[in-house]
Amino acid sequence: MPPQSISNLSHTVGSNQSPPFPGVSERDFLPAPEGSTAEFLIRCVIPSLYLLLITVGLLGNILLVKIFISNSAMRSVPNIFISNLAVGDVLLLLTCVPVDASRYFLDEWVFGQVGCKLIPAIQLTSVGVSVFTLTALSADRYRAIVNPMDIQTSGAVLWTCVKAFCIWVVSVLLAIPEAVFSEVARIGSLDNNSFTACIPYPQTDELHPKIHSVLIFLVYFLIPLAIISIYYYHIAKTLIKSAHNLPGEYNENTKKQMETRKRLAKIVLVFVGCFIFCWFPNHILYMYRSFNYTQIDPSLGHMIVTLVARVLSFSNSCVNPFALYLLSESFRKHFNNQLCCGWKSYQERSSRCLLSSSAMRMTSLKSNTKNMVTTSLVNEHNMKQEIAL
Repeated sequence: MPPQSISNLSHTVGSNQSPPFPGVSERDFLPAPEGSTAEFLIRCVIPSLYLLLITVGLLGNILLVKIFISNSAMRSVPNIFISNLAVGDVLLLLTCVPVDASRYFLDEWVFGQVGCKLIPAIQLTSVGVSVFTLTALSADRYRAIVNPMDIQTSGAVLWTCVKAFCIWVVSVLLAIPEAVFSEVARIGSLDNNSFTACIPYPQTDELHPKIHSVLIFLVYFLIPLAIISIYYYHIAKTLIKSAHNLPGEYNENTKKQMETRKRLAKIVLVFVGCFIFCWFPNHILYMYRSFNYTQIDPSLGHMIVTLVARVLSFSNSCVNPFALYLLSESFRKHFNNQLCCGWKSYQERSSRCLLSSSAMRMTSLKSNTKNMVTTSLVNEHNMKQEIAL
């Protein structure tokens, strides 16, 4: 079947398919004629934006994990959770974002049945790791601030690693239904054309998308954020109370410790705020479409809203390293050291190459000079022989 024109795709989605969360096979392109500026933007500019997200996100998250692994002083309970966030973001950036970007220049689902099973489950796993880790981080900050005299031990770090592993196990288990029910289906359009797409639930009735979208919103957004809000309510309450009731003999030490823990609590709160800002539009848009299963708006405005919501959701996998860089002096110092080391290493390699090249040129020059002298002597000897003869 020849590729469908972009002008047909939005009508196809509107009449036949509710877009899956997280949107890896959704066909809601801008209704524009082929060869137009809009088509150029869709085919080229938008995938370039996705490429930028992948590059920036991978650089920031991989450096973050490297810093925490290579510096023993940075292996604390909150940093283990933050590293867990970064690993989940790397997984999302390497798998789901490229697949989502491919929809803008491929007319059909080309990743097969296995890809249709794995990609939605991987993205849902990554979202689960993010939101459940943020919940665990909030609980950790609550315990640290409510009990400011607690001292972190090596056992606490080990126990945190176990918690991080459990978060991954729970996230994978919750994503299994996504892999079980996702399937590649051929979707028909109003003009008697059709295309293959990956859908996350059977197309038997309109109840499935509604149940799917509500469960996703509750499990991966509303319930975790409600728990986080409760933790931060008690954190704020404890901080206000402790500001007036610090014991005099521990005043200086406790104040310093509390300031450090308050700063960490602010960092976690910023992470939570970024998660809400980036994922809330995507959740709302998905529920709107699920409850309007056969009435998707094919207009330009709807396409722009969809694109913004999707890019925002993927941007969440890029922002944590930048937020940490701005808020944590210690991380900023290590991050700058990593960049400086990389730059110095590059300069050293360049210097070695230059020195090696110069040495080769000098050797070559000396060899040429020696050859010229030898040739001159031979020629002179031959000339003398000719004169003698």
